[in-house]
Amino acid sequence: MNKPKEQDQDHQDQIYILGNDRVLDQAIALLNSIRLYDPETPVVLIPYNDKYKEAAAVLGDRFGVTLFPDLTILEWLDATIEEMFGSDFFARPQQFRKQAAWFGKPGRFLYIDTDIVVFERIIAVLEYLQTYDFICCDYQHRGGIQNVFTPAILEAPGFSESVLAEIFNCGFWGSKTGLISASDWEAILAECAARPDYFDFSQKTSDQPIINYLVLKQIPNRFNLVHRPGGAPGSWAGSKFRQRDWRLFDPNMNQPLQYLHWAGFRLQPGCPYWALWQHYRDLNDWNESKRRSPRSPKFRFRLPWQS
Repeated sequence: MNKPKEQDQDHQDQIYILGNDRVLDQAIALLNSIRLYDPETPVVLIPYNDKYKEAAAVLGDRFGVTLFPDLTILEWLDATIEEMFGSDFFARPQQFRKQAAWFGKPGRFLYIDTDIVVFERIIAVLEYLQTYDFICCDYQHRGGIQNVFTPAILEAPGFSESVLAEIFNCGFWGSKTGLISASDWEAILAECAARPDYFDFSQKTSDQPIINYLVLKQIPNRFNLVHRPGGAPGSWAGSKFRQRDWRLFDPNMNQPLQYLHWAGFRLQPGCPYWALWQHYRDLNDWNESKRRSPRSPKFRFRLPWQS
């Protein structure tokens, strides 16, 4: 297991997803929505754990998804988390594997959770990285600091009330390789491990508090797209939107949604916008004999952190 090495190659925009066999149907829904608008952008699967072979094969065959090329980086991420925090501190330490995106192929990248579907050529949001070094697009900050920080974070150098107003959801964000080095990552983890009282883990969140600390401290040139001129639509499945032909419209912002995120919801019958999610899962005739039913007692749709 080795630290990531500095790379010097041609740059290319990429999309990263984190997943395994258990969330294959979620990944299919996401990829169906991505490929509906964008057949070409490379998509890379970061394995959530060792049970990813079926997902890698299906997503590779249907959508051209490739596997993250250096699995030793994932081992290094796992090892640094355990070394700094111990093996039992985080409820779902595998979530930190999404941070492999910082150490992937040089260029700009967009990370997307598998409990998301998109409604446009979503890679286009990376054009904001011509001006900024990090982007997100959500209203997490309106809920305050809970599930991310505690008031003690104000003791940390550089963390003012205005900085805390920039917290974000870790399910959809974009940046550039090279901004965070292996040494940066280890130093940030050491700082966080030394002050666990800075963070709100009461709802068993794992990576979101630490990654917010990393970005808010290390990347000052950041931008939440909801602050662009004219604002941006919502994206959370717990909000009320209008549906038009398998897309959603935010009546408060008078704009179509760019993406929908089922953060905090189990994808199953009765969850918000279930029929919409089913539509994208079933798009392009996913093989009925292979699709696993959410009603089966042997399989229930869960977010990766509910594994």
